[in-house]
Amino acid sequence: MGEGEGGGLGGNMKLEYTPTWIVAAVCSLIVFISLVVERLLHRLGKALKRKNQKPLFEALQEVKEELMLLGFISLLLTVFQGAIQKICIPTSWTKDMLPCKKEHSKEGTDAGEKHFRSQFFVGVLGGGRRLLSESGFGVEHCAAKGKVPLLSLEAIHQLHIFIFVLAVTHVIFSALTMVLGGAKIHQWKHWENAIQKDVATAGPKKFTYVHHFDFIKDHFKGFGKDSWILGWVHSFFKQFYGSVTKSDYTTMRLGFIMTHCRGNPKFDFHKYMVRALEADFKKVVGISWYLWIFVVIFLLLNVSGWHTYFWIAFVPLILLLAVGTKLEHVISQLAHEVAEKHSAIEGELVVKPSDDHFWFHRPRVILYLIHFILFQNAFEIAFFFWILATYGFDSCIMGQVGFIIPRLVIGFIVQLLCSYSTLPLYAIVTQMGSYFQKAIFDEHVQEGLVGWAQKAKRRKAQNTDNATESSDGSRESSVNIELKKLVVQRDTT
Repeated sequence: MGEGEGGGLGGNMKLEYTPTWIVAAVCSLIVFISLVVERLLHRLGKALKRKNQKPLFEALQEVKEELMLLGFISLLLTVFQGAIQKICIPTSWTKDMLPCKKEHSKEGTDAGEKHFRSQFFVGVLGGGRRLLSESGFGVEHCAAKGKVPLLSLEAIHQLHIFIFVLAVTHVIFSALTMVLGGAKIHQWKHWENAIQKDVATAGPKKFTYVHHFDFIKDHFKGFGKDSWILGWVHSFFKQFYGSVTKSDYTTMRLGFIMTHCRGNPKFDFHKYMVRALEADFKKVVGISWYLWIFVVIFLLLNVSGWHTYFWIAFVPLILLLAVGTKLEHVISQLAHEVAEKHSAIEGELVVKPSDDHFWFHRPRVILYLIHFILFQNAFEIAFFFWILATYGFDSCIMGQVGFIIPRLVIGFIVQLLCSYSTLPLYAIVTQMGSYFQKAIFDEHVQEGLVGWAQKAKRRKAQNTDNATESSDGSRESSVNIELKKLVVQRDTT
């Protein structure tokens, strides 16, 4: 049996000519790794349920769903790679919008395409190109027509890796942001404890000039309607230092309690805020459809000479600065409203939460923007490491060092700023909307309310059905009465 038939010595060794111990060993390793990861996720889920961390458990379920989706995408790419190989396109279609400039040799266009593919579709392993041979059936099938395959087998293989790296990076970065941001918010717990003690030992109320409150001093700054630009500038810079002070926390906490739970002055606002943030984490950690659209657009615009990977790195930074500025400006607006309406106040300073302070009158818009920022930043970092591990630092896709270093610096700044400034700001400022979240109740209370609402809905449906039956019965009886009247009239006549 020759090398071409059995493939025993070649790089294209088929499964029927592969030693069984190799197949068994590789399958055992893959199954072992999969079971270990599955068990770890299962144990983590049980730990979260045991600690009554239902929002984080739901976020873990979201991660599992994303991994299942990625597995399905990878399966589709594997199953349909033969069909993709049979899709042939003219050679002229492959000459434009290339991530790297195609180098033409003197041997002609085919040699140039071969050189380009060898540079662009290099495998993670040294033998990757030989394993996923370009001289397969798809290439021969299209070459007979004078065309080329729509996508090479090695390109499909690299798409597998890129999608997996992107999803894992996004999940890790989101979790890292929530952990660091949660640690920052946890530092506010001593403010909550101090406030609880003050509430227990509160003395008689007294009148205080508004401008004597620290909250007003920090945010009013004399910026009136005529100097709104200075107010925005102040909000922009405040997100970098002391984004949330004790006076901010105290004032917004009191405003929330006086609006939504006036009868419970000892309400644990810090605990509620943490529960609400954990509930939002389920939304942040997922990869929505519009984020995949962004990936497709980036891949489309990643053309040689455009440096799209560099310019697009500024998008999450600009959005993050805009979100942080807006959140700080909401706090300033709360201070301005009180300062412009009152000169002196009896007791503590109370602000009025309202959706009107937020973009489109919807505080949840901030969450969608943070979700997009985290995903895009993770995308930038994942793309960098994918190119580095697959093609090397000197790859034409990687670009020049002058473009690489700023990208990494921007990614680090976005991650740090989002964790220690923007996320804590979001956690407290979005509570200044017109409505509170269901996390205001403990988990057992939430379950009780949900059960009560479901029972009320069922009772309402039953009452509606009974009312319909009774109305139908009354209509039938009235019809019978009218028929009897007509019969009597007919008999009498």
